[in-house]
Amino acid sequence: MDPIFVFTLATFRTLLCVILLSALGKMVGFLDLSLLRDFFSLLLLQVSMWGSDSFLVISPSEPIVAMLGMDTVLPCHVSPAMSAENMELRWFRSEFSEAVYVYQDGMEQVGEQLVDFKGRAELVKDYITEGRVSVRIYSLRISDSGIYKCFFKKGSEFQEATLELKVIGLGSGPHVFMVGPEGTGIRLTCTGKRWFPQPEVQWKDAMGEKIPSLSEVETQDDDGLFQIEASLIVRDSSKREVSCSMKNPFFGQEQVETISIPESFFPRTSPWMTAFAVTFIILGIFLGAVVFLAWKERQEKKRTQEAQAEKEKESKDKESLEKELGRRKQLYQQDWRKAKLYADWRKEQFEAVAVTLDPDTAHHNLILSENRKQVSLMGNAPQNCDASVRQGQGESETIFSVLGQNCFTTGRHYWEIEVNIGTEVGLEPRWAVGVCSDTAERNGWFVESPEKNFWVIAYNKGVLISRPESLSLRQHPQRIGVFLDLEDKDVSFYNMVDGSHIYSFTGITFYGTLHPYLSLQGAGTYVTICSASDDTENYPESSPKTHLKSRDMGVAQEANPLLPP
Repeated sequence: MDPIFVFTLATFRTLLCVILLSALGKMVGFLDLSLLRDFFSLLLLQVSMWGSDSFLVISPSEPIVAMLGMDTVLPCHVSPAMSAENMELRWFRSEFSEAVYVYQDGMEQVGEQLVDFKGRAELVKDYITEGRVSVRIYSLRISDSGIYKCFFKKGSEFQEATLELKVIGLGSGPHVFMVGPEGTGIRLTCTGKRWFPQPEVQWKDAMGEKIPSLSEVETQDDDGLFQIEASLIVRDSSKREVSCSMKNPFFGQEQVETISIPESFFPRTSPWMTAFAVTFIILGIFLGAVVFLAWKERQEKKRTQEAQAEKEKESKDKESLEKELGRRKQLYQQDWRKAKLYADWRKEQFEAVAVTLDPDTAHHNLILSENRKQVSLMGNAPQNCDASVRQGQGESETIFSVLGQNCFTTGRHYWEIEVNIGTEVGLEPRWAVGVCSDTAERNGWFVESPEKNFWVIAYNKGVLISRPESLSLRQHPQRIGVFLDLEDKDVSFYNMVDGSHIYSFTGITFYGTLHPYLSLQGAGTYVTICSASDDTENYPESSPKTHLKSRDMGVAQEANPLLPP
């Protein structure tokens, strides 16, 4: 063919396509879109195939819908139109080997045909010379639904197209019937069989208003067909006419059945039933109240018994504790001298002394109360520094002290002293309590030590000391008991708040007459002599472990309880 002619023919085809496309664009508003699409595809095919032996296989663009048990055809044709008598034609499912029908060498080929389609498929070739053929399938089944492909082959050229088959079953029904009274209404049931796909079930009243189903049950048989059962309870006696419809969602076909319910079928409330219901409710409330009161009384009785049992247990515990304390006290009294515990029991072995301060022995910077039970420092009194430091500097310092009027040469005596430390700004407070001999030198500065006939414990710079060592205590005592034992030559100090032992001087050699002794320093600090009738509070039942220090031992030792636990 002349190249110039080919170019001219190609140009003509292109121009023709442009003109046709323009015209089709104006027809969009008047033609169905599916028809327009098929026409456009055919047009492009024709244009592309002018002067060529190629072909195209065309199938329906929309699904083919057919009734269950009926016959249908699956059409395909070639374009451009040409005879298909000498072509190989094949209809198959998803795989090429799953042949529904095979036509080759001018006859049917059953060797590759699926068993399900043998005897049910044939080729419709009335227009085979024009390239238009179909496969007819008889007695459609649910399993026939799905995708098919038609395959055309001529020489080395082949093409295929896809088409879809939808098999629907309208089945039987719906059938509506009354089951019977249920509660305050009538139960209705709507059934349908052999539907495909699953139908849409809808209840309606006589006015056409939709009524929701109480329940819907769907099952499938061996053929894949649906069995439907929908239930409804009608409680409104005015809705005596009810319809049930089943609609195929693909085909749109709907079947309806209506039922009328006689008014006499609706349950009626009997006056006797109402009276019985009210009586039953009242009886239930009464029985509930009786049960509640019985339960409450039982709980009260149980609580009373538990309280009584708890009270008896506390009484037994108290009695057992008293017996145990009595036993401990008896053991303590048998050997109280060795036990540095139980200050309140220790007092029973000593004579309580009502100490009064002697103003004639008081330093002039000290102030005594009118009852001579309290001593404090004058506000303008000089504040001494550490005596040991001053002594090292060669200066003379003064200790502000006072004695008690009481004199002791024999016996066992005890008294209690309460110390209050001032919080005013100045030098840290200092105080000392204990006993001293009338032979002790108290003029100017002196050392409060046993060698100088002073048996005291002192507080200085936040530390409790008893010369020549410091005492290790959990807390600094505020109320101190002084126990003077002239028979056993012992001076002991106790914390009268918790009954714990502070310190003991043992094996003392006394000279002269002994007096209660106090000294203090620091603004705001004062010492009070407690009355012999005052009771200390918060005594423990058994003294905790405390650290004891004895001048005889020279080392700290742990005081264990008198009795084993």
